[in-house]
Amino acid sequence: MKGKLMLSRLSAPSSTKGEEMEEKGSGDGKQLKFWNPVFIISLIICLAIALWAVVFNENFAIVSGAVLNFLEEKFGWLYLLSVLAFVIFSIAVAASKYGKIKLGDDDSKPEYSTLTWFAMLFGCGMGIGLMFWSVSEPICHMAAPMAGIEAGTDTAAMFAMRSTFMDWGFHAWAIFAVMGLGLAYTSFRLKKPQLVSYVLEPLIGEKNTKGALGKIVDILAVFATVAGIVTSLGLGAMQIAAGLHHMFGIPDGIATGIIIIAIISVIYIGTAVAGIDKGIATVGNINLTLAVVLLVLCFILGPTVDQLNNLVGGFGAYMQNFMQDSLLLTAYGDNSWSLGWRVFYWAWWIAWAPFVGMFVARISKGRTIREFIAGVMLVPSIVSIVWCSVLGSMGLSLFYNGTFTFDQLTAVSAQPEVGLFVTFGEYPLGFLISIIAVVLICTFFITSANSGTFALSMLTSEGVQNPPKTKMLLWGIIQSITAVGMLLAGGLKPLQTMSIASAFPFIFVMIAVMFAIPIALSREKVGKPAEDAGGEASGDAALPEAEAAS
Repeated sequence: MKGKLMLSRLSAPSSTKGEEMEEKGSGDGKQLKFWNPVFIISLIICLAIALWAVVFNENFAIVSGAVLNFLEEKFGWLYLLSVLAFVIFSIAVAASKYGKIKLGDDDSKPEYSTLTWFAMLFGCGMGIGLMFWSVSEPICHMAAPMAGIEAGTDTAAMFAMRSTFMDWGFHAWAIFAVMGLGLAYTSFRLKKPQLVSYVLEPLIGEKNTKGALGKIVDILAVFATVAGIVTSLGLGAMQIAAGLHHMFGIPDGIATGIIIIAIISVIYIGTAVAGIDKGIATVGNINLTLAVVLLVLCFILGPTVDQLNNLVGGFGAYMQNFMQDSLLLTAYGDNSWSLGWRVFYWAWWIAWAPFVGMFVARISKGRTIREFIAGVMLVPSIVSIVWCSVLGSMGLSLFYNGTFTFDQLTAVSAQPEVGLFVTFGEYPLGFLISIIAVVLICTFFITSANSGTFALSMLTSEGVQNPPKTKMLLWGIIQSITAVGMLLAGGLKPLQTMSIASAFPFIFVMIAVMFAIPIALSREKVGKPAEDAGGEASGDAALPEAEAAS
């Protein structure tokens, strides 16, 4: 999900200027320190977890497994209920009278054309995760659907498509819309630092925002972001290793995954430290081009009619079962499917909320709240649904045309990292498509990690838009070490645990954001700038009124 063009869009034009701000001050008279509390505490926590996973990987696997089971069994309902609330909240805000409020001053204009904005949202909606699961997830649901559905049947196939659409559709982007709206409104309308703690200021007050409570919120945002990025990096390393093994016979093991992480880490850390604007935009454009090429080739060479039928029928089933699938739990039956899939996805998206929210906020200045929510929720969701229809149908069709037996389908579902390449290998030009896919995974790996490194540095630099390169270097290394630790501890399961555990405390932050936004919006007055949490016009937003009075 996630990655394309983020770094270049998050950054301001001059990295040198940003470093001067960090060392000498923010420009508003406030002296900023490199070793601030949020950075120090976040660094200690994340580094401790990374070292624990690497040095004591067996113990980490045992403890993380226990944590995963506890959170899924005791709080699965909270993940499901909260994310549905985010969907309803986003739609309600967009439809309300506040939908016409601009994310910026009343006379501000969007920084990017609608087409460019959509393109960047598309890039944000794509990434390692979608490459990893787009083929394998429908196969997994087909081979092992939820209780009550017989595996390998037409009903299982429809369930597979509608479930994949839900996992990559509107719910995920409602999470990002809530966080992105809070950050965009706070920073562009209220002229506050682009930090999660300041989004909560209308709810907790200025004193708590700048005090210990605000620091805790920002630390939770950092921890969630690290977990979400590391999950994607781990999945990317596993899939690249599987692809190289499938195509070239290179040993597919932990050693290969570690080598892949090491090589790509040098690239993404190097580009982050060398200069944000120089390399990331180029890599982002490569991402977009390769993604379009891959999608078109898969559509032309794949089961085109099946792809179209699954797009239409699967989307219909997705919408028809929207509420039921949003709250897919039972008090007395088997919840293993919901806990293993839906809860994992919702936790993963929540872990990504600070990072992706920051990105979509940064590129949306000057747009109305209604435009923002419609664009953020609709465009990436539709692109993801189309992508999963095209690639996901390729795997299912191999079972229906007799190429795959049910046992082979089950074998692929047991190793989701190889599903993409096994499936492509059964189609014309399969080797070429697989090569494109590996390159695309690598570029997504680089952009996701690079962008995440920059976002983490911002979050731990009091919201300064150009944090120092030293912090980027530190966060880049920590992300890589943690990803290696997850592989050593067992791969997919520890990665899932990392997301779910880190997202749990951040759920409460997201719920608080959902309450803080209406409080801030309620202080809006027609024809006047927004008011801050203290009830007075905020910062630069008060200048036009003051000048008129004088």
